[in-house]
Parts: sequence; structure tokens; C-alpha cells
Amino acid sequence: MDGDNRRKELLHILKNSQTPVSGDKLSTLLGVSRQVIVQDIALLRASDEMILSTYRGYLIYPANEEIHSRMFRVSHSDEAIMDELYSIVDCGGIVKNVCVEHEVYGIIEANLNISSRRDVDNFIKKVKESHSVPLKTLAADIHLHTVEAENETVLDEIEQALKKKGYLK
Repeated sequence: MDGDNRRKELLHILKNSQTPVSGDKLSTLLGVSRQVIVQDIALLRASDEMILSTYRGYLIYPANEEIHSRMFRVSHSDEAIMDELYSIVDCGGIVKNVCVEHEVYGIIEANLNISSRRDVDNFIKKVKESHSVPLKTLAADIHLHTVEAENETVLDEIEQALKKKGYLK
């Protein structure tokens, strides 16, 4: 299969998947290396395809939907990470990313795309198993999340939940 047809098939797979598809799975399905998939994704993005990378794989950003988003500035202990993320997804939000402002490196951002308690549990498990420190550690626990929701009312509910728990800064 030539590159153009492979990229068309890659898009077809992503557009028809309700969940992220890992690079390993895509490479198996398309009979190429993981590196070829990474290069194809880069080429597709360069041609304005809205492909998101998450820790679970790739997905197509929903088209033609009005997106409501808000950035929340929060601070909490490491032990409260799960509760903070649960508070957001339980209200119907999607935690798109986490950002910190580092005094040397500037803004550091990581995509999360967490939309359920299961995603939260998997994220927490991955952080613990990798013995990583949360990104917020680089900025005295203060960090930002971009959160998306189906409407402004849901974002207001998320804001109130975070405020009630003392996470908003």
C-alpha cells in the first residue's frame, strides 16, 4: 500500500473509532512500523486533520461541534489529584491538558484527554507505575487545566465543584 492510501486508511480507522487507537495497533493494522505511523500522523496534521495524541492513542477531534472550554488554575496535594480529576469528569468535563509555568522553560503542557473515572484511574496508575512526579511539582503545585464540556452550564458546575473543594487558585 502506498503512503497516500495508507494515510487514507489511517484516517478511516480513526474516524470510525469511538476510543483512541494506539500507534502499535495502527502499525499492526496497516503493516508498517510505529515510526511510519508517527510520520503519517505528522503529515495528516500538516494537512489540517484534527488528530489528537493521548496517552492511550490517537483520535480524531470531533468536527462541527461547538466546543465550550475553560481554563482552571488549581493547586492541591499529590494525594488530591484523583479527587480533582474525578470532580471534573463527574460533572461531565474532559480534562484536555495540564500546564505549568516554569521559571526557566516557560509554559510546559501535556495532553491528557481524560473524560471518565476509568481514564483517571488509568492515568493515576500510569503515574505511579512510572515513578514519575506530577507536572504540577515543577510549579509549587500550581497548574492549569483546559477543560471542555458540552455547554457553559457544565463548566460552571465544574468551577463550583473545584471551588468548594478549595482547589481553585
